[in-house]
Amino acid sequence: MDELALINEAQRGNLDSFNSLILSYQDIVFNTALRIMGEEEAAADATQEAFLSAFRAIKSFRGGSFKAWLLRTVTNSCYDELRRRKRRPSVPLEPETDDGEEMETPRWLADPSLSPEEEAEVDELEHAIQHCLEGLPVEFRTVVVLSDLQGMDYKEVAAAVRVPLGTIKSRLARARLRLRECLQGFRELLPASFRLEEEIIRT
Repeated sequence: MDELALINEAQRGNLDSFNSLILSYQDIVFNTALRIMGEEEAAADATQEAFLSAFRAIKSFRGGSFKAWLLRTVTNSCYDELRRRKRRPSVPLEPETDDGEEMETPRWLADPSLSPEEEAEVDELEHAIQHCLEGLPVEFRTVVVLSDLQGMDYKEVAAAVRVPLGTIKSRLARARLRLRECLQGFRELLPASFRLEEEIIRT
């Protein structure tokens, strides 16, 4: 059954069809939440809330990109959680284990085909990117995650965060500049094979 058919069935209340849709997008939605929140537990909570909200609102979906619609939903969930945390201490830059220890190699990034040396390079790059993302204001971080990491076009990002297209372009330009500047501080730490300006940040 294709996506449109699944959506139509889900709109009629078919939970199995909705679950099939979620299985297709759960990694994308979770990774978006993780980049915005910077913490695995918070990202998981935002993802769960986003899927609950999506199920309740599925009848309001009127076509277009279902991926963009879901990412708008998880973005809203992240914003809600960040507002609740506004007066709390900052979350760790790296996700935590159940024991409260920072995870050096988040399990969702693990690739069994990589050698130990390659895994170390990926870990180092991940630390740098996440650190620099965390240093951005949330409105900048969100547009970078949606555009440069999830591949949404400017109009989709504008719809997701509900701001004008011109504002999205301005935020992206400023966010990318800040990320470049931040990542230059990691140049000596990162593997030489990573060309920061060309491969990490899309211009």
